[in-house]
Amino acid sequence: MDIQKIRSFLPHRYPFLLVDRVLEVSDDRVVGYKNVTINEPFFMGHFPEEPVMPGVLVLESMGQVAAMMIASKPEAKGLAMYLTGIEKAKLRRPVVPGDQLVTEAKLVKLRGKVGKVEAVAKVEGEVVAEAMFSFVVAERLTGEKD
Repeated sequence: MDIQKIRSFLPHRYPFLLVDRVLEVSDDRVVGYKNVTINEPFFMGHFPEEPVMPGVLVLESMGQVAAMMIASKPEAKGLAMYLTGIEKAKLRRPVVPGDQLVTEAKLVKLRGKVGKVEAVAKVEGEVVAEAMFSFVVAERLTGEKD
């Protein structure tokens, strides 16, 4: 999926859309990536002399990739995935400009509108972050249905 297709499923927009492409998506697995460039607005202050992607944004990117697993289903049209928890988060090494942050997420459970996914992010095959995300699928806060 290219960025236009991703934008049709996720409500995030610049500078907070942190997925550039989805490579694979199925009912229980998704793989996507974020190309990290020096032009990211957060690098102006984190840290100007040694740019490092903030860990919370690495986790956000992972969560957005994971959300594509649910958001791309026809029955999810007009709904949103809201993060309800993060467990077992580990940041293994810094993510820097020039890195391609590749996230693989697997559905652990989905009961009704509540679920859990396990996600691992890698750069050049090396694990840089991992976490378990809990979420709820719900009406958008704006009440809009698309």
